[in-house]
Amino acid sequence: MERNGESHLKEPLLPAPSGASPAGASPKKERKTRKVMFSVCGISCASCAVSIETVVAGLKGVESIQVSPLQGQAVVQYRPEETDARTIKEAIEELNFEVDELQEQEIAVCRLRIKGMACTSCSESVERALQMVPGVKKAVVGLALEEAKVHYDPNVTSRGLIIEAVEDAGFGADLISSGDDVNKVHLKLEGVNSPEDTKLIQSVLETAEGVNHVEWDTVEQTIKVAYDPDITGPRLLIECIQHAAQPPKCFNATLHSPPKQREAERNHEIRNYRNQFLWSCLFTVPVFLFSMVLPMISPFGDWLSYRICNNLTIGMLLRWLLCSPVQFIVGWRFYIGAYHALKRGYSNMDVLVALGTNAAYFYSVYVVLKALTSASFEGQDFFETSAMLVSFILLGKYLEVVAKGKTSDALSKLTELAPETACLLSFDKDGNVVSETEISTQLLQRNDVIKIVPGTKVPVDGVVIKGQSHVNESMITGEARPIAKKPGDRVIGGTVNDNGCIIVKATHVGSETALSQIVQLVEAAQLARAPVQKLADKISRFFVPTVVVAAFLTWLGWFIPGQFHLYPQQWIPKAMDSFELALQFGISVLVVACPCALGLATPTAVMVATGKGASQGVLIKGGNALEKAHKIKAIIFDKTGTLTVGKPSVVQTKIFSKIPLLELCDLAAGAEANSEHPLSKAIVEHTKKLREQYGSHSDHMMESRDFEVHPGAGVSANVEGKLVLVGNKRLMQEFEVPLSPEVEAYMSEMEELARTCVLVAIDKIICGALAVSDPLKPEASRVISYLKSMGISSIMVTGDNWATAKSIAKEVGIDQVFAEIDPVGKAEKIKDLQMQGLTVAMVGDGINDSPALAAADVGLAIGAGTDVAIEAADIVLMKSSLEDVITAIDLSRKTLSRIRLNYVWALGYNVLGMPVAAGVLFPFTGIRLPPWLAGACMAASSVSVVCSSLLLQLYKKPLHVEDAPRPTDGSDSV
Repeated sequence: MERNGESHLKEPLLPAPSGASPAGASPKKERKTRKVMFSVCGISCASCAVSIETVVAGLKGVESIQVSPLQGQAVVQYRPEETDARTIKEAIEELNFEVDELQEQEIAVCRLRIKGMACTSCSESVERALQMVPGVKKAVVGLALEEAKVHYDPNVTSRGLIIEAVEDAGFGADLISSGDDVNKVHLKLEGVNSPEDTKLIQSVLETAEGVNHVEWDTVEQTIKVAYDPDITGPRLLIECIQHAAQPPKCFNATLHSPPKQREAERNHEIRNYRNQFLWSCLFTVPVFLFSMVLPMISPFGDWLSYRICNNLTIGMLLRWLLCSPVQFIVGWRFYIGAYHALKRGYSNMDVLVALGTNAAYFYSVYVVLKALTSASFEGQDFFETSAMLVSFILLGKYLEVVAKGKTSDALSKLTELAPETACLLSFDKDGNVVSETEISTQLLQRNDVIKIVPGTKVPVDGVVIKGQSHVNESMITGEARPIAKKPGDRVIGGTVNDNGCIIVKATHVGSETALSQIVQLVEAAQLARAPVQKLADKISRFFVPTVVVAAFLTWLGWFIPGQFHLYPQQWIPKAMDSFELALQFGISVLVVACPCALGLATPTAVMVATGKGASQGVLIKGGNALEKAHKIKAIIFDKTGTLTVGKPSVVQTKIFSKIPLLELCDLAAGAEANSEHPLSKAIVEHTKKLREQYGSHSDHMMESRDFEVHPGAGVSANVEGKLVLVGNKRLMQEFEVPLSPEVEAYMSEMEELARTCVLVAIDKIICGALAVSDPLKPEASRVISYLKSMGISSIMVTGDNWATAKSIAKEVGIDQVFAEIDPVGKAEKIKDLQMQGLTVAMVGDGINDSPALAAADVGLAIGAGTDVAIEAADIVLMKSSLEDVITAIDLSRKTLSRIRLNYVWALGYNVLGMPVAAGVLFPFTGIRLPPWLAGACMAASSVSVVCSSLLLQLYKKPLHVEDAPRPTDGSDSV
């Protein structure tokens, strides 16, 4: 680091990609290509492969071809505007080779907002409609999230056709993202007055370095640009547009933020249901008063009985007039939903509501017409049943959408963490700050240097390059205490800088930040369908038809005995006959048994749990992982970086000859300087500290030649003309270096203390040893103990030696240990346990843990680990704390318990409500469930299920281990 200048602040933190054009090179427009893979039969030798490559490479539009004779495959990169896969296939077939199939097709992904789904059968209908579209490979529809994720072949279908398929099924669909929006910016343009201006700007952007795609919206006067963040960014794109204008013209571009569709649509849906309910009440309340209240209050209700013509009364006419708008205008949504459902050959809530309200309404119309034409006919109309039924269902849907909106509160809070503005620093050629500019966070680019003052939020992910502070990361990792930050430490976008001013260089911006990745991960998890959801899906397939049959049988069961006077006539209420009593029972059964609550039981709980987990620093990748975690019976722990801190340090040195300690360490560090192994870094770091103790502040290492890594043993190198070996016993045996009893005894002593003994031999004579220890995480023993109390056995599998592994296991309380195991062996151990019928979890952090993480039923990756490990895992522990292993399992158990409770609520309403609605209690107690009350019960079931899921928001971690100060071994020499 320079002392007189700060030019290092301007140096790129991330290297430019190898394919990036150098400054000043002529930019070249990137041409879009596609890749296709063929299975080719009959390739017998290399000459066959060459002939295929020669012919296909000669086709117009083919950019590259690779043929593998061993695998019998051909991979072709081509430009779709000039050729297609069929042409390439035919060219290979003309050489008398058999091309079996296109094994790999280009897959695009889009997310859609689905409108109008009410229950599981609705989501299944949308899923079926999407899967029937040619070219669609996979479609997942989330009921609670009201979204669909579609994987499709863009060569066969398009997003427009996919949206049409949803609309044909009777639902609304809007595009949320097209899957390639990772690095895109929306710009609002000013000063563009003609098509020529549009073409100019588009051509300038398309030829700009790093720009992949440009999309123009002439209506909104906005432009969407896809770019490579390694090469360019929003600020440079805006400058390109401004420089494109020739005086006197002036183009100006500003950031354009498309409206937040999800929030806007949810508010619109809430307003829509509220308004419909209020309009319904406007007509329903008078109907209720005219039918149930005023007739009981004499003389105020006597005028309702005044006959207009024959037996048609004023009350009947008013109820008919007031009920009709509710039935056909306010309730039109149920007709539309029922029509589209029946057209697709399935039934849903809309079918039940339409059947129930129509039965009540049209029977009432029949009563009115009969009363109008007959002086002797006496009948009771059910207009209040129809109107009140619609009103109560709309009230239930209104309360449901309000409650469902709260299930994604945790996710919406995460998205709002990033600040709107950032303080960008500009430097002169000497590295001195010349200006501080407040700009939109969206305009930040990689390698920008930003200033973060106390009390403000970190705008993007980056590395501290100057200053010290404490940063509160609780909103991202769940860690309650502020974390100390100094130069070289990473900071996460959305966290809060507490008490010091720090200068940060941006490493990840936009959709690449940890915050954006977390949001995307949680959204994907909420969309994924948990296996327990299959129960609701199976029930919903035959539920509605069964309810319709049950309602018809209920009507018959009351109507036929009534006609034959098989039950006492006094059971029939006044102003009602046996047909009307039977009809009311049938309508009540229809309405009370709606499957809406059943469909919401699982997804709402998963939504709340994954959001709550994210806020606690536990990222769960979908309902499948969430469900499996509660079955865990055995957990396999990696040692280094998982049970231990993962940063080894030299804690003791031993000299076996007359060589000075500093010289020994200098030679060892010189040999290890080129190695990336953690033990090597510990030795180099220890040497630097030792030099400082001896008064030397030079960081220069001794030069080494002939450096060679011996996997699993150590390193060898020629340092200052001496052969230096740094490694374990195996390395010494490879070079035939004798081990004295003193060395053997020291190694045994260190292994008993769980320390790794690194031997240092100079010219094939062991001159000393360095004891390296990786301290245990402070919470490790508490976590293992807590897991035992949960009935979960803990196993340690490590590549380290047996003595060290047993010592560590003894210290933390693990009984079963497997040591000296390679990465493949870890996966094999997991499979052995699975063969015993156990659900196995794996906790790891390194690249070597990824096979085991993938093989386990549930893989838990330490958040500070490698990207490969995180990718392979089902659950990511952001805080890198072992206590979150317990949090993940406990949250899974609580969620599954909540889902079961939701099923009890949902099915309980139906199991208890249907018999009561069918009149089982009526002969004994006189209790019956009127249709309007059945509608209220149905609405209450959905609301109660969503509210039950929302109680997961109160979840708290079962174990919280404070980082108690741990005594560390001082580095001592013997």
